[in-house]
Amino acid sequence: MEFKDYYQILDVPPSADIETIKRQYRKLARKYHPDVNPNDKSAEEKFKEISEAYEVLVDPEKRKKYDEVRRQWQQYQQMGGRGPDGFDWSQWAGNVGSDGTTYVHFEGDIDDLIGGGFSDFFEHLFGGGFRGGYQKARRVHPRKGPDYRLDIHIPLEEAYRGTSRILNVNGDKIRIKIKPGVADGKVLRVRGKGGQGSHGGPRGDLYVRVHVLPHARYVRKGADLYIEEPIDIPTAVLGGEKVIQTLSGPVKMKIPAGTDGGSVLRIRGKGMPYYENPSRSGDLYIKTRIEVPKHLSPEQRRLYEELARHQKVIS
Repeated sequence: MEFKDYYQILDVPPSADIETIKRQYRKLARKYHPDVNPNDKSAEEKFKEISEAYEVLVDPEKRKKYDEVRRQWQQYQQMGGRGPDGFDWSQWAGNVGSDGTTYVHFEGDIDDLIGGGFSDFFEHLFGGGFRGGYQKARRVHPRKGPDYRLDIHIPLEEAYRGTSRILNVNGDKIRIKIKPGVADGKVLRVRGKGGQGSHGGPRGDLYVRVHVLPHARYVRKGADLYIEEPIDIPTAVLGGEKVIQTLSGPVKMKIPAGTDGGSVLRIRGKGMPYYENPSRSGDLYIKTRIEVPKHLSPEQRRLYEELARHQKVIS
């Protein structure tokens, strides 16, 4: 029969108090619960193991008996004991009835007991039989339900304004609100909209990952936006104004005289809203591209030729 180190199984020190043991059990139970790991035999075995350890360590009488067994087991090993066969297990047998059957005052879910969830070690120490006359003290441990995860995709315009979606989760219609300025990959948590808990435990949570789709015109970097805008030659040379389409609508931008192609101009406050502070926004950066006319009228050609002659005289 294999000795079970329940403290090691729950990853708690032998001095751990009840609250620490409960907290660690809940953490491990959520990780290895069969509902979270369907068809995973190793997770199922781990879940049974931590449930058994918890059943012992959370019960003062069981824990007291187990601590004494553990102390003697460690002494046996220190004295050169190599395996369980040389250890005197007989003194630690569980309660035995007149018919020779062992019985246990089980304080967990009786379905787990009938399902053979306990090890030989547990059954030997605390009993493992069951009969109709058995009177159990049932202490059901509520377990939180599994979390659900979904992905949604929204265009940049909706990320700018903020939006909402109605999700169908196992027949439940759930509306989620997405604040302005949401970043690509942002995960939103909706409490209590995951899977059903067991034994009266709370439902899990719903996690929604938001994907912001790439835009044909705007490139996003944090809260700032970048675009490329063509500028005609007269405006680039003489300066002037140009109407720029932003996500909030058209805005007139001043073009300084002598603007080169590749220059970067800025319009403050016309980028994306800050997610945590939508009253503030990033900036819009415009990279200029000089637009050379490809089809000239006779008059336009004459003017450009005259400009070229003047340019030669000046140079």
